[in-house]
Amino acid sequence: MVVIGIGIGVLVLIGLGLLAIEIQYRRRPGNDLDLTLGHWQETIATPTHRVWVGEMELVNRTRRLEIMVPELWAKTQLLSQSNLAGITCETTVTPAHADAAARADGYWFAYIVKIRKTTRLKVTVTIRGDDLSALESAWVQVHYVTYGPQGRIPKSRHLVLPLAAPPAVAAAPQWQTVDTLRVLPIHTHLLTHLDDPVAVVQRYVEPYAQPGDVVTIGETPLAIMQGRWRHPSEIQPGWLARRLCYYFLPTSSLATACGLQSLVDLVGPWRVLGAFLGGAIAKVLGQPGGFYQLAGEQARLIDDVTGTLPPYDQFIVLGPDHPQAVVDRIAQKTGLAAAIVDVNDLRAVKVLAASAGADLALLTTALRGNPAGNADEQTPLVLIRPAAP
Repeated sequence: MVVIGIGIGVLVLIGLGLLAIEIQYRRRPGNDLDLTLGHWQETIATPTHRVWVGEMELVNRTRRLEIMVPELWAKTQLLSQSNLAGITCETTVTPAHADAAARADGYWFAYIVKIRKTTRLKVTVTIRGDDLSALESAWVQVHYVTYGPQGRIPKSRHLVLPLAAPPAVAAAPQWQTVDTLRVLPIHTHLLTHLDDPVAVVQRYVEPYAQPGDVVTIGETPLAIMQGRWRHPSEIQPGWLARRLCYYFLPTSSLATACGLQSLVDLVGPWRVLGAFLGGAIAKVLGQPGGFYQLAGEQARLIDDVTGTLPPYDQFIVLGPDHPQAVVDRIAQKTGLAAAIVDVNDLRAVKVLAASAGADLALLTTALRGNPAGNADEQTPLVLIRPAAP
């Protein structure tokens, strides 16, 4: 009996030891190295030759680990409504390490990013052709490999560069009449992380605006300007997301493992699990929609792949960050009342945030018909003019 007791005790100690190792493993960051979107500018812009240059940064976010980057390369996809024959696009990457010079042949040599350190790189996109006027945007994809405690993990960073800009003032603005209101959907360039919401409103809305008007911005375009979009290749669905996604309607953005994992990454697995269980109980009791109430606002705002216009149709777009601060800043800088809205073709209008002077009933009336559209209209802004007293 003593031998058996000793054996059980040893097994318990081994089990506790393995559990402690597992807990420590789960708490460690692994290959926690990110590539920032960086700072971009167009250095050459002629009808036949355009060059964009971006300075990006690799950031080691770990406290005790060195992460290696043995491979890094980039490519660019041009987007246009016209044929791209005769147009060339070359994307080059140049290391800009503080302690090692770049090679003349363009080879990315394996580099160690030290603990809590960063290093830089320059990405150059060169476009040539007889006529580049039909180009709309450039989707830049930077792929890199991290090598460290979690092994060899491919990662990527995606960004979009605008190549076309409509005039700030349309020749014939298409005002619509909704009840006693006047509504103007406003066409813009393809918005990217390089855009600021206030600057966009100043450029495209102020030429039409007058005192008392209200400007609205769609929640997805705002999230895009904030860089809140992720490619599915960057998302690793966990146990929970892979199993629970089957229980959502096929039309839901949470009906895929990557879509649901995006929510898990935002609010945590325990809240998602709790919301799922609580929502299931509420549904049995005849109260649908409980999951979205318990999981938080982001659960309703995530747009899965195909949810917006190209090239963002390839990405999962999250809900915007701090929308109230955005509308308050727009109101302060422009004098216009502003709102961030989520509108669809089902006549549903949800106001995420509104500044002082933005009447919610007026917004609902003006936007119920979804004047901005849900396709590729590229009208993220809507100007609403109340009826004259």
